[in-house]
Order: sequence, then C-alpha cells, then structure tokens
Amino acid sequence: MSDKTHAMYQPFLFISGAELLLVLFIFLLLFGSKKIPDFAKSLGKGLNEFKKATDEIKREISENTKDVKNEVNDVKRDMKG
Repeated sequence: MSDKTHAMYQPFLFISGAELLLVLFIFLLLFGSKKIPDFAKSLGKGLNEFKKATDEIKREISENTKDVKNEVNDVKRDMKG
C-alpha cells in the first residue's frame, strides 16, 4: 500500500467493531426497523445517481479532450519524423 493510500484509510482505523455495533443500534432506535429499509433504498439510489453523474462527467471530459490528445500526438510524430 502506498503512503497516499495508507494515509487515506488512517482516519477509519480508530473505529472498532463494538463501536460500529453501537452506532447501528442507536440508528435502529432512532429510526425504527420499518424506516431502515426505506433509508437504505434511498441511500442506494443516491449513490447510484452519484455514480452515473461521475461517469457522465468522465465521458464528457474524455470526449472534449480527444482533439487535444490528437494534436499532441501529431506534434510528437512531427518531432520524431
């Protein structure tokens, strides 16, 4: 694991299994067992929409930079030849 990747996961190392269970128990008490599936469904839909949006942004960037990549490759070919 690189230093950057290790640093990215470091803040989550302080959460133990018992603390996670406590948080889930409190969540269950606050929202009730009938609301949790609805909450999970909404969260899943939101994450799916976020993924679609990021994929669309990546596609647009790729399409818009295609011309620049072609020009750079042409210049590289001209410099070699």
